[in-house]
Amino acid sequence: MTLHLLVPAGIDDPQRPSGGNVYDRRLASALVARGWTVREHRVGDDGPGRALAGLPDDALVLVDGLVASTTRALLAERDRLRLVVLLHMPGSGPFEPDVLVAARAVVTTSAWSRRWVLDHTEVPPDRVHVAVPGVDPRPLAAGSPAGGRLLTVGPVTPAKGYDDLLAALADLRDLEWRCRWVGALDLAPSFVDALVERAGTLGIADRLELTGPLAPAALDAVRADSDLVVAPSRRESWGMALAEGLACGLPAVATDVGGHPEALGTAPDGSLPGALVPLDRPAALAGALRGWLTDAALRHHWRSAAAERRGQLPGWGRTAACVAGVLNRIGPGVVHVGEG
Repeated sequence: MTLHLLVPAGIDDPQRPSGGNVYDRRLASALVARGWTVREHRVGDDGPGRALAGLPDDALVLVDGLVASTTRALLAERDRLRLVVLLHMPGSGPFEPDVLVAARAVVTTSAWSRRWVLDHTEVPPDRVHVAVPGVDPRPLAAGSPAGGRLLTVGPVTPAKGYDDLLAALADLRDLEWRCRWVGALDLAPSFVDALVERAGTLGIADRLELTGPLAPAALDAVRADSDLVVAPSRRESWGMALAEGLACGLPAVATDVGGHPEALGTAPDGSLPGALVPLDRPAALAGALRGWLTDAALRHHWRSAAAERRGQLPGWGRTAACVAGVLNRIGPGVVHVGEG
């Protein structure tokens, strides 16, 4: 069985790493490992119309949500092709509600995203599925005794909440810490410039390191040299930065939004490997970070819970199995469902 996968043209752009691009790439590799034939079609600013028109009748097509949600092209092909939308972030484009209804199935990346689709569109519940992102096994980070090495991963944009993070860190000037911001710096350059200027005014610029995007191996090295992940995002469908940190045994302080609670999860005994804080409340974020930095018992508790949660995280093989199960019901014939 052949799967046609439509992805953004910049899927492999090292200057624009994203959770959605990582998901697409790792899913394709995991499906191939399971015996699928995956044919990738990269879609640029001109939209997917030409790629869709070139596919044979009855083809099985999985379309990245960023490609699907910004055009009506899929609506014209709904009867000819077996269309499935892989929705990384709900609300990604003006045509999303109609496109999701037209698709034969929708794959979301969290239970929160599935609920969003059911609440905001007319897609029947039996056509909306969940396949959470996987993680790769990683060595357990050693951690420093004081826990002052903080890490935030994601493009430096307002949506990722870096302004709230800066305000929270300013309240911690009396404590020892350093914070690395790993992510693109050119998506909202005026916002970045304002943060850097503000950090200088607050007297904490020398404690921040804005690295820009990092290659996977370099980011793994940064995680190994970190103590705590901080995720102040205003909207997240899952929380790959949390999950990938937990794969190293790193606890996290994150905003209580979207899929963050699912990604953070709990240890088998129900304890949180970190803390969830209210959205747009820098004081609450600062309070959680202060607790981590000043309470050795709390650090031990969070680290123990993170180490336990680490063993529960799914791999990409499980993600592929979930997606394959959906495609198997949509495809024109029997597809591979073996382990991979």
